[in-house]
Amino acid sequence: MSKFDKPALVTLSAARASPNEPSRLSALMLRHGTLELRYYVPPMPDPQTPHSRDELYVVAEGKGHFVRAGERFACGPGDVLFVAANVEHR
Repeated sequence: MSKFDKPALVTLSAARASPNEPSRLSALMLRHGTLELRYYVPPMPDPQTPHSRDELYVVAEGKGHFVRAGERFACGPGDVLFVAANVEHR
């Protein structure tokens, strides 16, 4: 495989059309080494528990609040949210 075997662009429309992986609440869009790009639409209430790796969330649409370790942040389209590994978040 060449070093260019991963997509350079993952569109929001492609992400929306991708099915969730079996027994997962997200669709895998890209995997490279330890990096994963997933599309996730949080159900209400959000059942997530802390993960073993750092995460970034990019808000695609809508408005809401992101809660990380007891801190609450208003967020909307285009915002990027960070949570470190093993930290409680919703």
